[in-house]
Amino acid sequence: MNLLWYALWFLIAVGLLVTVHEFGHYWVARRLGFKVLRFSVGFGRPLFTHIGGADRIEYVLAALPLGGYVKLLDEREGPVPAADLARAFTRRPHWQRIVVLLAGPAFNILFAVLVLWGMLWASGTTEVKPLVGEVTAASVADVAGLRSGDEIRAINGAAVAGERDVVFGLLDAMSSRGQITLNVRGIKGDTRAAVLSVPDPAARRRLTEPSELFRGLGFQFWTPPVPAVLGKIMPDGPAARAGLLAGDRIVAIDGVPMHDFHDLVNYISARPGARVSLELLRDGVARTVQLQVASDEAGGKRLGRIRVEPQTLGKYPDSMLVHTQLSATAALTRASVEAWNMTLLQARLFARMVEGRVSLKNLSGPLSIAEFAGESAEAGVTPFLGFLVLISLSLGFLNLLPIPILDGGQILFQLVEWLKGSPLSERTQAFGQQVGIALLIVLMGVALYNDIARQFS
Repeated sequence: MNLLWYALWFLIAVGLLVTVHEFGHYWVARRLGFKVLRFSVGFGRPLFTHIGGADRIEYVLAALPLGGYVKLLDEREGPVPAADLARAFTRRPHWQRIVVLLAGPAFNILFAVLVLWGMLWASGTTEVKPLVGEVTAASVADVAGLRSGDEIRAINGAAVAGERDVVFGLLDAMSSRGQITLNVRGIKGDTRAAVLSVPDPAARRRLTEPSELFRGLGFQFWTPPVPAVLGKIMPDGPAARAGLLAGDRIVAIDGVPMHDFHDLVNYISARPGARVSLELLRDGVARTVQLQVASDEAGGKRLGRIRVEPQTLGKYPDSMLVHTQLSATAALTRASVEAWNMTLLQARLFARMVEGRVSLKNLSGPLSIAEFAGESAEAGVTPFLGFLVLISLSLGFLNLLPIPILDGGQILFQLVEWLKGSPLSERTQAFGQQVGIALLIVLMGVALYNDIARQFS
């Protein structure tokens, strides 16, 4: 059932964002006087076709909603009637061609801004104060002097609004110079600076792997206590095979009391491959269950896993939350700034990935995106809209990359032609397309490998 749910919301998300992207090309092309022949959402066999307008444009909804395209009149694809020559793509000014190509990614980014604006205007912002929780002994954070209970107030002199700012700041710094200054306020109100430093490039690269940033630095944000009650039990995992059920309260493991879910995670993580004895309460009845802990590799270490999630999340006290209600103007400004900052961060991290400073494990393919889509939809409207914002920004950014088969590559071709004063040869364009396809195949292959690896980890 989960697979069907994930697939459904993945198709909804992709179909919507592709339509937005292609509508950008279509709308701008028509406004600038290009002749549009077809506007297709999806590939393959047409499910619905409508021909309308003075130009007899063909509007198509096709069977495979994993893409789309806008077909413009183009001399390179066949003879063009003399009456329509002036409206052919190759006869329009280069700046207009570039604007049409830019329109698709621009509409994805604009869509993200508008959705984010609506969310911020309706609900405002709620930031969780970045309070330090557990600090691992002898870790980078411990050596820097970070202590449990410290509140992070600024990063490299710039004030932070909440946990998300800290995460982005740490990731940016650790994928760059590997040093960052945190201004913190201690439990007693004292203020000081904690300098986190990771000089080894290989160690910094490991920190950019999914879920490794805080584990590698050696601290976590404070989170409210979560009861050691099981919620979701992953199919075919150690807990499922041992017969554990949602609602089971874990009282002790090997005689060691489990006060909350955090204790459970720490105990199991430290015992990869071990056989443990769980004391639990099910419907008020005490039981003992023997369980074989799975062993997973993460960040060069072996960690124990039993494939469970907590039944509920802890509730943050009001003192930890900062809520700000925004006017329409303030929400639009905030949405624009956030979209811009997220796009810039994507660009920096992608460039560092190409340079080998950020792990390729961050590339996500269709399986992971489908899973994120399904889980966010299950969580509610707001999480799903947040997912759409992130994916729309990513789609806009990726299409601007100078890869020939993408919009960014086509823009590059047009710029070269404009400067050169004559069209590129068919051989050059064909070679560029082949290189672009090869690069995309490599990227998709890495992303799909990461997807599969995540399913088994």
